[in-house]
Amino acid sequence: MWGDESIIALASAFHPGDFWGRMSIAAEKVAEMMALPEQDRAFLARELIASLDDIVDADAETQWNEVIDLRSREIEEGKVTCRPVEETVANIRQKLHARRQSSRGR
Repeated sequence: MWGDESIIALASAFHPGDFWGRMSIAAEKVAEMMALPEQDRAFLARELIASLDDIVDADAETQWNEVIDLRSREIEEGKVTCRPVEETVANIRQKLHARRQSSRGR
């Protein structure tokens, strides 16, 4: 994971006016966003991802619907068990935290 110092150093290494200068603007914006509270960063991430999803892939939509139908049947038939969303999210956060800690120690 990049720290603010790394992003700022990267941004300052580029020169305005060329391709890399445009990249420095993006790097500066990333540094600004990384300083925001977690909730604000999550909001921005969702908005940025949504901005890339302007084109709907009909085939992907169909495939997701098939997966949803399959999973729903598996739940109804008792083939799988469900966990509360809070438990699942907590587990994911623990794994992400552990991964970030191990990547910082390298």
